[in-house]
Amino acid sequence: MKIVFGLGNPDKKYLTTYHNLGFIVADKLAAELGLNFRLKSLLRCTMAKGVYRGEQVIIVKPTIYMNLSGECVKAVKNYFNVDNKDIVVVYDDLDIDIGLIKYRPRGSSGTHNGMRNITACLKTEDFARVRVGTKRENPLIPVVDYVLSNIPESQYPSFNESTTRAKECVLDFIQGKTHDDLMQKYNGQKA
Repeated sequence: MKIVFGLGNPDKKYLTTYHNLGFIVADKLAAELGLNFRLKSLLRCTMAKGVYRGEQVIIVKPTIYMNLSGECVKAVKNYFNVDNKDIVVVYDDLDIDIGLIKYRPRGSSGTHNGMRNITACLKTEDFARVRVGTKRENPLIPVVDYVLSNIPESQYPSFNESTTRAKECVLDFIQGKTHDDLMQKYNGQKA
């Protein structure tokens, strides 16, 4: 079993913001696998379940705000009793150029508050993540204002490509590709 967590904020007003790229990847993954999300109130998420090439897959979008994502991740992880090696988290990252993604098998949370909360709740940084680049062109824009702003239409093609590559990376993760293979294939390369 593999569990994919796409991070974002649940309110509709955040639907097309930089901070919701994890949700966008989760939606693309569910569409690719022909799965529908169902509300799981006790686990504080919507969840889609299915099978991909013989591997059971659960795709999760927390229904709590980004900064509390760890509460959902911990609850789902414990409910299904999975190891950290079977979890991958997909989220936006200000340190990566727009149009790029990066896979990492483990690592620090950086400046991402959702990831900070996840590592605090799980008490480890030892789980995979797929980061979708959202670097600001203007570093003077406050981080909170930027990540919660709507993606301009001019950037749609870049984000469509990067979120599609992130989805493909997650599919390769589900199939059991090695960390080295995933990093070599996806890190620092545009589609």
